[in-house]
Amino acid sequence: MTEDWRYSEDRMKVRESVLKLLLSRYGGAINPDGTPLVDPEKIYACAHDWVSQGNARTDGIMAYFKAYYL
Repeated sequence: MTEDWRYSEDRMKVRESVLKLLLSRYGGAINPDGTPLVDPEKIYACAHDWVSQGNARTDGIMAYFKAYYL
């Protein structure tokens, strides 16, 4: 078990909530050629960065994602 605060039970729940929000909004969008409209790596990187910056809630995650990952 790691002692890193970013992987505590509370932070993992925040990460889960962030992923659910981002994947529900951007995860299913597909280009005409069948590729994802938004790279899934960007969604997961955003969730990691959000939690790593100390955010304990999901308020503002959509604006953050649009500003830094789209």
